[in-house]
Amino acid sequence: MKLADWARKHGIDYKTAYRLYRSGKFPRPTEQLPTGTILVHETPATTNNAALYARVSSADQKPDLERQMQRLRDYAAAHGLNVVREVQEIGSGLKGHRKKLLQLLADPSISTIVVEHQDRLARFGAEFISAALAAANRQLQVINQTECKDDLVHDMVDALTSFCARLYGMRGARNRAKRAMEAAKGVD
Repeated sequence: MKLADWARKHGIDYKTAYRLYRSGKFPRPTEQLPTGTILVHETPATTNNAALYARVSSADQKPDLERQMQRLRDYAAAHGLNVVREVQEIGSGLKGHRKKLLQLLADPSISTIVVEHQDRLARFGAEFISAALAAANRQLQVINQTECKDDLVHDMVDALTSFCARLYGMRGARNRAKRAMEAAKGVD
């Protein structure tokens, strides 16, 4: 479809659509013909293909990795997801450079990524990953949303976890942060 037709269909001005195209921020794949016409390609329909992602922080937690994966399998079966890939990884949630996760995020054939807890995907920035997937007509499903809902407490735990990671190393940072929060609650 031509850029002008796409802009009209989505209720925006052609000039705005053209500026988005020129800046490289256009939300759909585009191509410019030798004649100068800009074509907007519709994104392909999403599939029911899902990937399960399980992660633990250290090798001594490896038995929990298989239990986590089994819970993900049960969830996928109960919700009718077509699981085409299972990814298990051992690595820190504070570091964003996990090779298997990056490969999974880059795979366009996966329309749904299922994780048990949001922090199993990433300690910080999981919202950005979810938004990027949504922009590509993909989704992130978190099966256990029972974590702390109070934003201020959640932010404080994240900041404390980061500080503990710098002081004591990555492996025990979360446990130390939890103990510090429990000690702070006991002082009240």
